Amino acid sequence: MTPYPRPHFDRSHAWASLNGEWDFRADTDAAWGRITVPYAWETPASGVARHWVPLAWYRRTVTVPAAFTERVILHFGAVHHEATVWVNGVEVVRHAGGYTPFEADITDALVPGEQEIVVRVHAPLDKRDIAHGKQRSVPRDDFDGVCFTPSSGIWQSVWLEGRPAAHISALRLRPNETLDGIEVEVLASDGTLRLSLRGGGAVEVPVVDGVARASLPVAEPLLWSPENPQLYYVDAELSSGDRVTAYTGLRRIEAVGEELYLNGRRFFVRGVLDQGYWPLTGITPPSDEALVADIEAAAAAGYNLVRKHLKLEDPRFYHLCDTMGMLVWAEPAATGRFSAESVAAFEAQIAPMVELHGNAPSIVVWGLYNEEWGLDWDIPGDPLKAEAAARSYDLLKARDASRPAVENSGWAHVKTDLLDWHYYDESPSAWARNVADLMNGDRDDFPVKLGPDFVVRKVLAVEPLAGVPNLNSEYGGGFTSVERAWHLRWQTQELRRHDRLAGYVYTELYDIEHESAGLLDFERRAKDLAGVCPAEVNAVTTLVVDVIPVAPARDLLTESRNFTIPVHVSHHGPEPVDGVIHTAWTGLLAPTPVDGTWAEGPAASAKPFVLGSAVPVEAELPAGWPAGRLHLALVSGGTVIARTALDVSTHTGPIIGDDHPL
Repeated sequence: MTPYPRPHFDRSHAWASLNGEWDFRADTDAAWGRITVPYAWETPASGVARHWVPLAWYRRTVTVPAAFTERVILHFGAVHHEATVWVNGVEVVRHAGGYTPFEADITDALVPGEQEIVVRVHAPLDKRDIAHGKQRSVPRDDFDGVCFTPSSGIWQSVWLEGRPAAHISALRLRPNETLDGIEVEVLASDGTLRLSLRGGGAVEVPVVDGVARASLPVAEPLLWSPENPQLYYVDAELSSGDRVTAYTGLRRIEAVGEELYLNGRRFFVRGVLDQGYWPLTGITPPSDEALVADIEAAAAAGYNLVRKHLKLEDPRFYHLCDTMGMLVWAEPAATGRFSAESVAAFEAQIAPMVELHGNAPSIVVWGLYNEEWGLDWDIPGDPLKAEAAARSYDLLKARDASRPAVENSGWAHVKTDLLDWHYYDESPSAWARNVADLMNGDRDDFPVKLGPDFVVRKVLAVEPLAGVPNLNSEYGGGFTSVERAWHLRWQTQELRRHDRLAGYVYTELYDIEHESAGLLDFERRAKDLAGVCPAEVNAVTTLVVDVIPVAPARDLLTESRNFTIPVHVSHHGPEPVDGVIHTAWTGLLAPTPVDGTWAEGPAASAKPFVLGSAVPVEAELPAGWPAGRLHLALVSGGTVIARTALDVSTHTGPIIGDDHPL
């Protein structure tokens, strides 16, 4: 059974899905074929799998349910990019914007019996002036190397709804300041509105000039958090008989100086990039089960946040994050170059993004532009581009001031609630040095590779920007899966070294087409991570070792079989931790020993969000071993609460590529 496509504005008592088989033809085709909606025509799942088709047509007949006795509304979740819709030959709606929903009241176009729906879709090959995210453009974008197969046409659900002429058009819910009630704003036809909190009380309020507002107290409120994703449902019924349900959670996300707080408690973002692509279905999620699997995979890898990258995802994704307790960084699709048209297209996504997803308690960060894409990589050099970035922030905050917003993720900030930065580096020494310099305030720029032989230095902010949380929101390195796992361990360790940091977002959860940067492959299968466990790397409590590693399987090169390494504890829980560091040896690249012989070492401890003092851990490479993996575990009360590992080798020859050109 097809799930209702809009869980944050639920009128599922009066709907009918139109997903399934439609007639289809490209504009140049002589005859109609068939397509499966809602899959883009480039995808195998659509049954068409055709590429670079700029104009195509959809057609089907439907029977309106007899229960729809007043107005009949035709809904489209998303169509890339421009859609014109006719019902029985009558044009009912035109819409531009490939990631935003639209609807049409088709009642006056209906005829007795079956109804014919025809949709014409224009999907420009040149996408640079429209919002297209990671879809490839011809001519190409500047960022074409990280773009993927386009997803054109109807790519989200199509459905009918029945409603009265006097109806509810928006149901906005936000937790109140004291987190013991829900502030409700309703847009509706004038009349009387009854608002009921499930399991709580109800109020009746008049709708005046299309708006009604009320506060619904929550008795014995339970706060929404990743550990306890408690939701509260509100039923709204208009005197005309129209009724809608929405929900939210009682939670507060706020920046206090350079720290982030969730429900009044400091928290650290452990995030992962999720671009929302699938092998057979493109940008359309194959099913709720596929979305659940991705969320579970992120959680299993130790992440508490998913950055849904450059895409307004299907609403059911945010719903599932709400119910499963996964935090979300949400952002719209990118444009490709700077023009009046591209700025207008980008800004046109902001209001629908907040309207559609603003009730979701899982969303704790709004993103906007990314890495100056659509701004020609030149915010510092052009006041108009800086103005566009700042205006996007103002437009979003006017719609929703309850969440932090980032106007241009990556660098060159002009107006933001989070000072985030994207830094990729293959050199462990340069990575550690530059991260430390950024965190210590010794520098405000870093190298960014924009092409094979084109490296520039990007500033964090156009003007000095202090007193806001600092996040690394993209990082990762390595070509093979073993290399990437190695960088994941050591780069994340260096981020955990710095108490000033408010969090990170790793690139990325799974591979996509030619981009092999994921912890999983494109089909979401496990990869060879050479014994690195992401859940240990991203744990609440981790170990930080004072070593600059050389290369995979050669973290530490030593002439002596006996050595001492300083180890710290990084801890982001609510209470201090203490324990004893244990060590054990296995072969190189091996996972944590199950039955290995563990040696007890020194005591170690840490306060919340304060890196623990270094403790010396003595070790000796076993006799006869030229190399081995030293496993380190922090044991508290008989339980292992943190792990890491160090590959040690007695080989001391030259290591090619260890030095860094920057």
